[in-house]
Amino acid sequence: MTDNQKPRVLVSDALSPTAVQIFSDNGCEVDFKPDLGKDKDALLAVIDQYDGLAIRSATKATEKLIDAATNLKVIGRAGIGVDNVDLKAASRRGIIVMNTPFGNSITTAEHAISMMMAVARQIPAADASTQEGKWEKSRFMGVELTGKTLGLIGCGNIGSIVADRAIGMKMRVVAFDPFLGEERAEKLGVEKVELDELYARADFITLHTPLTDKTRNLIDAAALAKMKDGVRIVNCARGGLIVEADLAEAIKSGKVAGAGVDVFEVEPAKDSVLFGLPNVVCTPHLGAATKEAQENVALQVAEQMSAYLTRGAVTNALNMPSISAEEAPRLTPFVKLAGTLGSFVGQVTDSPIKQVEILYDGHVAEMNTKALSSAALAGLLRPQVADVNMVSAPVMASERGIKLVEMTRQKSGVFEGYIQVNVLTEHNSRSIAGTVFSDGKPRFIQIKGINMEAEAGEHMLYTTNRDMPGIIGKLGGMFGDAGINIANFYLGRDKAGGDAISLIELDRSVPREFLAKLQATDEIDSAKALEFTI
Repeated sequence: MTDNQKPRVLVSDALSPTAVQIFSDNGCEVDFKPDLGKDKDALLAVIDQYDGLAIRSATKATEKLIDAATNLKVIGRAGIGVDNVDLKAASRRGIIVMNTPFGNSITTAEHAISMMMAVARQIPAADASTQEGKWEKSRFMGVELTGKTLGLIGCGNIGSIVADRAIGMKMRVVAFDPFLGEERAEKLGVEKVELDELYARADFITLHTPLTDKTRNLIDAAALAKMKDGVRIVNCARGGLIVEADLAEAIKSGKVAGAGVDVFEVEPAKDSVLFGLPNVVCTPHLGAATKEAQENVALQVAEQMSAYLTRGAVTNALNMPSISAEEAPRLTPFVKLAGTLGSFVGQVTDSPIKQVEILYDGHVAEMNTKALSSAALAGLLRPQVADVNMVSAPVMASERGIKLVEMTRQKSGVFEGYIQVNVLTEHNSRSIAGTVFSDGKPRFIQIKGINMEAEAGEHMLYTTNRDMPGIIGKLGGMFGDAGINIANFYLGRDKAGGDAISLIELDRSVPREFLAKLQATDEIDSAKALEFTI
């Protein structure tokens, strides 16, 4: 694209005419082809002609498509979820991926409430029966929501709206969310509980959590067995959170009295073990499908994409910091560092976080620390909130009652500048510090107050143990037996015979079975598998 050419944008899914016009009004050339997203080959043939791609959920921005998009600079998703975008491939190609994180929260929350009511009163089945000329009042005996206990799995933006609506209907609300603090829970009027307690107490359960490695198959046969007899379950979040076959069996046995399912393991859901079961209400991923929400997210994504393509402004990017063009060259490596430090702490912390303290030392203290703090918070939250970015991270942290404390000081050690992240939970604290060398790569320089120098790798293992002979050999032998190659091995200790730590960079992810063996080893106090975007 030359200086005189307008950036070209392809809209391959259905966006409103107003949104399409925004691109033109803001200096972009736009092609509106809403059916192209369903034709993979046709889209693949033309994608190299465009600087921007605006999509909803029908278009699949796969690695193959991204590799063919030789001119593409930004992908804009009108909505929250980016399951249909290969974020890693886009990042590798330098393509910014934007979403609209708050445009459809109310709509999705209202759909969850609607599904809960439909299941409670068996409305779809009763409607079908009545329209067939039957009059089966006794068959469709329902239950009231008033006085019942609603269990929220996830109490972020959408979950908190559901809580507010449920409390308005005189329900008791309990919530499980690793990032929900006591103060925030009290403000919302919900009781914060552990997951097993939620299962045991809830009459209704709704899910409002992203699909991550930690949440995949969250509700399976074992979880269902812990629930009250006659529980009713609603999932308007993500397919894959529930093992559908296990839910079907629980409905058949009467353990689960009903379910509202808007999202499925495989979509479009042409067939499902849940179809045809009594008091199962199914909808085709309608959580964000209202005129208001669709219009809001469409207008937002058009404004964001055109602002980036014409002026370089970055908003709601999932893989790019929101920083100005002038400060980017100097700041970007430290944004990467801050996100990596936050990600480290987020992956090793299981308790609800109350406070995050970030210290900027030396020349880093003179930088745009707001962007750095946002990057650290995004890294911290991402293990639990997959769709978080630098823009939404401070809001999401605040919603969860996480207090941010920023501190700066002049150069105090051997490094010209570094960042230290200290996280306080209800039970303990965790601390990590890092810096950037001349190669621009993040380095860990202190963990738990123990000095060490370690370069961040894509796949890593973090262990703690007492300093004693044989630990390195033990770990090396176990990795060798498992066929897992060690790329780098970093060590640190506070004193001889005292506390010791290791960071091990590996060629691939640590299998769960192998991690369990490590955690069961007497010589190892703790072991955590870590993944970083490098």
